[in-house]
Amino acid sequence: MNWYLKVIKDNYANFNGRARRQEYWMFTLFHVIIVFVLAFLSGALAESADSPVALIVLLIYVLATFLPALAVTVRRLHDTGKSGWYYLLTLIPYIGGIILLVFTVQNGDVGPNQYGPDPKHPDANNEIDDIGKPLIED
Repeated sequence: MNWYLKVIKDNYANFNGRARRQEYWMFTLFHVIIVFVLAFLSGALAESADSPVALIVLLIYVLATFLPALAVTVRRLHDTGKSGWYYLLTLIPYIGGIILLVFTVQNGDVGPNQYGPDPKHPDANNEIDDIGKPLIED
């Protein structure tokens, strides 16, 4: 649940940087569970009363979490070294979603890439990158 809240609170519409697989999949897991529960309650309440209140709650939740879900997916694509524009592959019926699924289950790039430092090892100092640089002593 902490990963879900981290995406909602700290990275609501943050499309920069990288997201680990764990951050992406834990957010997706809780997001799907919440949507399922709200949809179930909406269906159950629709049968007992003619009030669309539960459906409106589901719609508000989906609209409120659209940006964080999109942002965490873009950051997940960044972690694999791909542009966030690859998300548009989902517009291709059937195969686009499968391609995006494959991209999101891949290991992220080890070490920094063009989108930022490695979120799995943010403090890792690659000694190979320091070869040839002068030592700065305080």
